[in-house]
Amino acid sequence: MAVVDRVPDVVFKTRVRDDSISPNPYRWQDTTTADLFAGKKVVVFSLPGAFTPTCSSNHLPRYDELYDEFRALGVDQIICVSVNDAFVMFRWGRSLEVKNLFLLPDGNGEITRKMGMLVDKTNIGFGMRSWRYSMLVTDGRIEKFFCEPGLADNAATDPFEVSDADTMLAYLKGQQPQGIATPHAFEG
Repeated sequence: MAVVDRVPDVVFKTRVRDDSISPNPYRWQDTTTADLFAGKKVVVFSLPGAFTPTCSSNHLPRYDELYDEFRALGVDQIICVSVNDAFVMFRWGRSLEVKNLFLLPDGNGEITRKMGMLVDKTNIGFGMRSWRYSMLVTDGRIEKFFCEPGLADNAATDPFEVSDADTMLAYLKGQQPQGIATPHAFEG
């Protein structure tokens, strides 16, 4: 087992607004993990999918709601990762009126796989998706990692106990968060 202590190198295919283009003012732009994490303190949370019930009703909205509290504790950015494409992530963010988070599409599941968090969810028709987790990343180094219990392919449950915004906020405030907080290991 190798321990993941840094965010893996990945190039994400993102869409960015470019008003010089019409009628659809967006263009493709490669965004690297270095672009996202170098010299910054970032909270990342990952979830199974856009437009899914828990992800849409609690997981993502609560991070957006608590954004100012995270910023007051020195967090530069909050990133939501999901194994969805850029178009889905964009529409999902718009539908939830997300104001403060960066929704990062991991359409090929590359960072999710390199983190050891890619799981098979064909039992519910999702294909390959991310297991729920959150992490605090400082200048690319993973400082704290919260992984939901029961990480497994085709799990019968989708736990949501420790990757939530309140657990991460408690950690940042120096409080002892409830639940499972583990160093992250994967087979390399």
